[in-house]
Amino acid sequence: MNSGLGMNSGPRLGAAALAAREQLAAGREKLRRQHESGSPSVQVCAHFTDLLEQIVRALFQDALAALPEGTAQQLASTTAIVAHSGFGRREMAPYSDLDVMLLHAASVSEQVQPLTRRFSQNLYDTAMEVGFVARTPEEACRLAMVDPMILTSQSEARLIGGDQSLFEAFDGQFRRMVRRRWTRLVGKAEEARKGERTEYGETVFLLEPNVKRSRGGLRDLQFIRWLGFVRYGENDFDALAQGGWLTREEQKKLRSARDYLLWLRNDLHFESGKANDVLDRTEQVRLAERRNYPPIAGLLPVEQFMREYFEHTCGVRAIASHFAAAAQPRSWLGWFEPLVSRNREGFRVGPTSIAATPEGLPRLREDLAEVLRLLGTANRLKLRIHDATWHAIRAAMLERGPADPNQQLPAEVVSRFLALLAEPVRLGESLRRLHELRVLEQFIPGITHARGLLQFNAYHRYTVDEHSIRVVEHLTWFADDRGTPGEVYRSIKDKTTLHLAALLHDLGKGYVEDHSDVGARLAQQTAVHLGLSEHEGEILRLLVHKHLRMSHLAQQHDISDDNVVVPFAVEVGTPEILKMLYVLTLADLAAVGPGVLNEWKQELLTDLYHHATHLLASDSPASAASERLRNRREELLVLARKHDAPLWWETQIGALPASCLFAAPPAQIVEELNRVRTLPRREAQAWGRLLPDRNAVEYTVGTYEDIAPGIFHKLTGALTSKGQQILSADINTLADGLVFDRFYVRDGDFKDPPSDDRRKEVSAALVAALQDASGKPPTFRKLWRPSETATRAVVQHLPSRVTVDNTTADRFTILAIFAYDRMGLLYAIARTLFELGLSVSTAKIGTHLDQVVDVFYVVDATTGEKVIDEQRLAEIRRRLLEAIETLAAAEKAEQATA
Repeated sequence: MNSGLGMNSGPRLGAAALAAREQLAAGREKLRRQHESGSPSVQVCAHFTDLLEQIVRALFQDALAALPEGTAQQLASTTAIVAHSGFGRREMAPYSDLDVMLLHAASVSEQVQPLTRRFSQNLYDTAMEVGFVARTPEEACRLAMVDPMILTSQSEARLIGGDQSLFEAFDGQFRRMVRRRWTRLVGKAEEARKGERTEYGETVFLLEPNVKRSRGGLRDLQFIRWLGFVRYGENDFDALAQGGWLTREEQKKLRSARDYLLWLRNDLHFESGKANDVLDRTEQVRLAERRNYPPIAGLLPVEQFMREYFEHTCGVRAIASHFAAAAQPRSWLGWFEPLVSRNREGFRVGPTSIAATPEGLPRLREDLAEVLRLLGTANRLKLRIHDATWHAIRAAMLERGPADPNQQLPAEVVSRFLALLAEPVRLGESLRRLHELRVLEQFIPGITHARGLLQFNAYHRYTVDEHSIRVVEHLTWFADDRGTPGEVYRSIKDKTTLHLAALLHDLGKGYVEDHSDVGARLAQQTAVHLGLSEHEGEILRLLVHKHLRMSHLAQQHDISDDNVVVPFAVEVGTPEILKMLYVLTLADLAAVGPGVLNEWKQELLTDLYHHATHLLASDSPASAASERLRNRREELLVLARKHDAPLWWETQIGALPASCLFAAPPAQIVEELNRVRTLPRREAQAWGRLLPDRNAVEYTVGTYEDIAPGIFHKLTGALTSKGQQILSADINTLADGLVFDRFYVRDGDFKDPPSDDRRKEVSAALVAALQDASGKPPTFRKLWRPSETATRAVVQHLPSRVTVDNTTADRFTILAIFAYDRMGLLYAIARTLFELGLSVSTAKIGTHLDQVVDVFYVVDATTGEKVIDEQRLAEIRRRLLEAIETLAAAEKAEQATA
């Protein structure tokens, strides 16, 4: 049946609804032109609201006209049309929901039903999203007292047509009921906002925020209005400022943020032609281009745009938080607070809050040590800092401006700050408070540049300053961890330097140079600013400069290779610095966003930590590494004596690379080698093993080189076609052409660990791929893991890159490939490497949400040597980039025709 809303059903609509649709289309187009010409956002919203009022009144009159004349006359004098929510505020964006209440006298509850049906149908036929209710004044008031959503929407109620006396009676009753019950209703208003914040983001610093609902957005502006209405009977910013409940500075900031956010929301709606409030990466790039930011070295226009966005939303969030705290009803302790408060050296300490005394306030404005003492007392006693004190400190810091990094701070001030950093309890909360108060930049001047600084990639979820504080928080959470990270963190003696390094590690971003190099200079500068010893300063500089070292080694290199780990151990120098670097790396990954530090990465980093710790325990790391390999080979040979063919075992174990020697417990390695010992040269075996600690499956393939050319790319194609996300691969050709390959994967078809039957199915596919002589490429499914659909919308602004490293490994050329993730990428790369005559020894597959960093240890397949010829290396880069771009073009064409 025809819905009545499609093109073919147009004639079934009433004349009033058709006219409304035409008015809406013409009105939106006119408003778009006004918006694009630079009309103020408030004006655009008000004009659209005016248009909607005309339409709603016309639709109401149409509904009345359809009734018998006597009934229509009676209802015209006993009903009122009420706009509420955004319609009531006169802040309607081009595709906002239309919220309308038909208020009617209780005496006409039965007669009003035909009018309600016709009027509501007219509204829905406009094709807008409509929120319509019909209530008596008594019903509207009663429901608002129990439902926070109704309470907050009706706090914005406004008459747009009908019986004014009926509306005024409702409005007066509603306001009286709210005033009588405000102590309970304040909590209801907060409850309505809290649920939304949980869903759309508790932090301001989300990199793809919802302009309306995320923290610091339009909803927080509305939240202030709701609380103002409930607590003070006023919901206008000007009236709240006039009453003394907002400062003039807050009023100005809120109006500026409202104008900016309304402009932004209008633009999002006009661009998409529908209600769209999400500021995703595509929109950020588009809007940044539109606002035409001046060039700044080291900062993309989109990063400047998002910094402006965060400046507004940070201000809104802070004002909303303080306004909400001040609006709270006093507890019984609060009523007696003036009586039971006590003076404590310039502070007035009560049961719920702490404030500066009149004598102490000037000292707080001038002396950072006093600010830290206030904060320490507030944290220790779990007290709220009184609003007046908070504003006084922040105003003083803004007036003071950022500290001179070349000037050393007074010893007492530094002592208090370092003491705060040394204590893990509530440290993240303390640092966040200091940052909001603009005090933190007095100690760490570099954080001024990082405030609200976007990292324009899908890897980081937060701004640089928010990420840095979250890294400190994750570090302190290790204090309660029962695994290796917790043991290591608790054993670190100098937690002050560790926490300081966490704050500094990314502050070099947003400059032209590599952020680790800039960060090292900032760390050295900060050490002087804080008067740290030369030894402390050097540790701080090293941790900041090398904060990515362990992550890169673990995810992009063969950490079983002593040529990789020995230089790293020597570079780190001491077990204590290694401990700090290990937990800092874990916290850095965890603070990027949910799920970034997974079991696999943590296990890799822990393996690297243990390996390096073992080497550092020796006077000579290189000698210790050689001894470690020798001992493992002897252990394997002892276990192999129970099997036949001792010469075969000696030959194969002697040829095992380090990655094979430590890939599994010795007994398992011997058992797996024995499975392929009598394997015919043109056959293959494959088997899967669950790794629950790493939330992965290990597939092992045994065969001989004789079975088929291009073994590696055939295996990667088989795994990808079976929905396996390849995490890492260890490719080994042992003595006598024996191939022994391991792949570590996640099964995209299974939320829980895949069953034994599933592992057998994938193992059979691996064997079949090697025995298939057709040469046909595998078939990949359109979607093979949940994250792929989410990453398609990401703006792909970074170029694909191929880098060559001929220095890290003695025997191999290391190729690192940076590209956006897409179906079949690894297969395309692996096949290209085969066609280029390269043999892959080890592959490290690193996926960072939307991008991959695939690292391959390769040699020339003919000579078994590194590739050092520059012309050939240039050809390798060209061919790999060509393969990636061909795949991207094919995907784009497929999406265009989908």
